[in-house]
Amino acid sequence: MKIQKASLFALYAVLELASDPERQLSATDIADKYGISTHHIAKILRTLVRSKLVQAVRGAGGGYRFTGIMNRTTLLDVIGLFETLESEIDAPSPNGQVAGAVVQELQSITDEIDDLTKAILDTITLETALNSSRQRARLSAQE
Repeated sequence: MKIQKASLFALYAVLELASDPERQLSATDIADKYGISTHHIAKILRTLVRSKLVQAVRGAGGGYRFTGIMNRTTLLDVIGLFETLESEIDAPSPNGQVAGAVVQELQSITDEIDDLTKAILDTITLETALNSSRQRARLSAQE
């Protein structure tokens, strides 16, 4: 399974904003930090605003700030705004009953992997992800 770029960029934006909910950042601030096009991140931020995870603050010094609930919002909640996380085997049409059964079995396996991945992403809150990233940063600084 591969998470689409829009979902990954949304996670960057949400985690960046959630790291300090009182702080406002512009789309350009986030785009520059993560090497993303400002146009692309602005589009993602609009979706996050509609979902009420992020608030757009207008005017001078405006930007975006996190308004979700960090200890209840999961990575799957954010990813689900941009994709369904469903894998499908890209196989040619099977010839015969045995080949069809093999393709069906492989699709069943990928479906199970998708279900496990979703279950894991649904247990990791933004708060957990931020705490883990802060701990990782501290460990890296000590090396």
